[in-house]
Amino acid sequence: MKSQDIRKQFLQFFESKGHTIVPSAPIVLKDDPTLMFNNSGMAQFKEFFLGNGTPKSPRIADTQKCLRVSGKHNDLEDVGFDTYHHTMFEMLGNWSFGDYFKKEAINWAWELLTEVYKIPKENLYVSVFEGSKEDNVPFDQEAWDIWKTLIDEDRIILGNKKDNFWEMGDQGPCGPCSEIHVDLRTEEEKAQVSGKSLVNNDHPQVVEIWNNVFMEFNRKADGSLEKLPAQHVDTGMGFERLCMALQGKTSNYDTDVFTPLIEKVEQITGLKYTSNEVKNISEEQNKTNIAIRVIVDHVRAVAFAIADGQLPSNTGAGYVIRRILRRAIRYGFTFLNTKEPFINKLVEVLANQMGEFFPEIKTQQQLVTNVIREEEASFLRTLDQGLQLLENVVEQTSGKEVSGAKAFELYDTFGFPKDLTALILKEKGMSFNESEFDASMQAQKSRSRAASEVSTEDWSVLIPGNVETFVGYDLTENNVKISRIRKVDSKKDGILYQIVLDNTPFYPEGGGQVGDKGTLVSANETIEIIDTKKENNLILHFAKQLPENIEAGFVAKVNTDLRTSTSKNHSATHLMHLALRTILGTHVEQKGSLVNPNYLRFDFSHFSKVTDEEIKQVEDFVNARIEEQLPLIERRNIPFKQAVEEGAMALFGEKYGDNVRAIKFGDSMELCGGIHVGNTAEIWHFKIISEGAVAAGIRRIEAITGDAVKDFYTNQENTLAEIKETLKNPQDIVKSVSALQDDNAKLKKQIEQLLKEKVDGLKNDLVNESQVINGINFLAKQVNLSMASTKDLAQAIGTSKPNSFVFLVAVDDNMPSIHCYISKELVAEKGLNANNVIKELGKYIDGNGGGQPFFASGKGKNASGIPEVLGKAIDFIK
Repeated sequence: MKSQDIRKQFLQFFESKGHTIVPSAPIVLKDDPTLMFNNSGMAQFKEFFLGNGTPKSPRIADTQKCLRVSGKHNDLEDVGFDTYHHTMFEMLGNWSFGDYFKKEAINWAWELLTEVYKIPKENLYVSVFEGSKEDNVPFDQEAWDIWKTLIDEDRIILGNKKDNFWEMGDQGPCGPCSEIHVDLRTEEEKAQVSGKSLVNNDHPQVVEIWNNVFMEFNRKADGSLEKLPAQHVDTGMGFERLCMALQGKTSNYDTDVFTPLIEKVEQITGLKYTSNEVKNISEEQNKTNIAIRVIVDHVRAVAFAIADGQLPSNTGAGYVIRRILRRAIRYGFTFLNTKEPFINKLVEVLANQMGEFFPEIKTQQQLVTNVIREEEASFLRTLDQGLQLLENVVEQTSGKEVSGAKAFELYDTFGFPKDLTALILKEKGMSFNESEFDASMQAQKSRSRAASEVSTEDWSVLIPGNVETFVGYDLTENNVKISRIRKVDSKKDGILYQIVLDNTPFYPEGGGQVGDKGTLVSANETIEIIDTKKENNLILHFAKQLPENIEAGFVAKVNTDLRTSTSKNHSATHLMHLALRTILGTHVEQKGSLVNPNYLRFDFSHFSKVTDEEIKQVEDFVNARIEEQLPLIERRNIPFKQAVEEGAMALFGEKYGDNVRAIKFGDSMELCGGIHVGNTAEIWHFKIISEGAVAAGIRRIEAITGDAVKDFYTNQENTLAEIKETLKNPQDIVKSVSALQDDNAKLKKQIEQLLKEKVDGLKNDLVNESQVINGINFLAKQVNLSMASTKDLAQAIGTSKPNSFVFLVAVDDNMPSIHCYISKELVAEKGLNANNVIKELGKYIDGNGGGQPFFASGKGKNASGIPEVLGKAIDFIK
């Protein structure tokens, strides 16, 4: 059975059981401060389990793209070495929100696996929760009794809290779970060892495929459990493992989920992957297999993350994506001998394979390919640089062991992989101190953890059952009551309080727009709101202190100055998006944005630099729409399908509900939840201040509106006045600057001529100063020239006589430079090497450099080492 059919059958089965089928949420979570990535099927439904929202249906089924590479759920280092862990994977799931519970969930799971998918019952084992005295949770007798009607008791396993009690995090909804495991071993292997003894023991062919979680409790900050007001079902079945079981394989990578990608890697590299059926393979083949598994797994994670809007970068979620991709590149570089970008060529295979069910990978195929290709080229250059840096470390190491701290510096600063360092050192008969490396790594992780450590208390609920409403589209000031509060303590921000109101005019950060600031004012005090965010469908107002009387009535007041400036930038972003699509082409798509009171930032797909003329056209287009005084046409609760059919632009990587808000200014119509001006005239003026590349095929524009534009032109005017004053207030300032440039060009030519004459004169003098030592014309001298002129002088002196060894030193802006020329006959006959000379003598001036055997240069920081450098140069010819 093909993987596409397996997925369809799952969804059709649960649709027949009254479930609403919903699409996968984006793999990247943009507006959830608690998670970078969707790491489980239930992540997009958190608000329903917490009681902060109402699902479209009490029964839902889907397949969710998941990514597990950071935090509590981190499988990255296992990927490739075994055959069943992945970074990105699909989680097939069925959900009940206060509807059915254990009986239906267990019976339907069994029906699907054994009657629809036809997995032999004798290959299945199940587990139930044995109970926990610590949490005062009893043995799950109900689940046990249900399973007894379906499977022999000797195939039911008691599981402890680690294996059979599922928790969303340190706090939040949780409950006992019942796992289903499949034994894929041969009959001979089953006869020798019972599958029951291998469950949850990391056996590659006895694996968990489905987990049925029964959400009954809420874990509080003090660790205690309280009953949830409703009972929920949260199930997750690993799609890749299910395919392995149904296709009769013993490895996920032998299924058709991965084989098309593996075949493409084989075609590109000329190397062969051996399936899990082949036993007793060589160590070399095992390394090849691991590398190919790493690559075909990682390209899926990276490609879908980019398609959902997350570009590789040096921070946050972008850094995680870059790290995954670099791990794949490194395995190809080390074990598949790939020295040129090639992983990007797998995107086409992936798009053809998964594009039907996940259309974003097909639509964004070219962009994903371009970004991965650029990242590959960049990291391969880094690897080359790292090889040179490692060579330098080796040269500076006495003995056979390199400092672990130095190896970690290569890893941390330059991204040079630990195992590649070990491999190269091993080839040289060396190693590095692993305990020092691990200590440095641990210290860095501790610093990172400490910086991001957050402890959150439980909510104190003041108005039970309150459903918070947002009134900020119509009001910036409103009478409110506090419905719940909690204290948050972080290393980064200190102690803060999160306040939820019964209704609020404060816009929470989202869709690229920053959260509102303002105040809560009562009869007796004023509390400053420093930020507003949304978490699990609650709007959180952040304050450094709580009111003395939290039950008082307040007036919530948004800072309207900041709100107004932000709204101008947000509306201008929509107009600019339309302008870019009109002027550059409809291939332009938004790939990220930031809207705050000071400026707007807009990332978009485009294949080349936006020219000055195009930037002018975009500015003129937007300003023309401002001058047209276009009114805001806002539709707050329009069906998503209708809005798109009417021309509204929906952005890739965003999660939309069944009903959406559409914002229209003239021909610009987008789905957007942000704050906007009532009329484009309020923007006043639009000005682009920068344009540049973010990644391959992604450009970034920064622009300003309103008062910021006034300030910009005022600064320009002041700068122009200063220039005029400096030039003695000429009548024609452009003509005056042109004359200065002409004069400067003439003076530059004169200086170049004078320098040439000086170098020629010095050359003649210094040629005469050279000494013949061991048949070599030797010269070591400090000269008063720039680095470039000294370089020219060394070559001129060296080529004027045979058998020359010329070593010159200069100091330019307190920075010493060294240059060595060695005649080619000396390089060939005596093995002299200018590159080695520079590397060795560079140490004395705290510098380094390099070049070719006959000529090399370097520079340093310590000019006091020059006398020693000049004294030691002669040692190379003695």
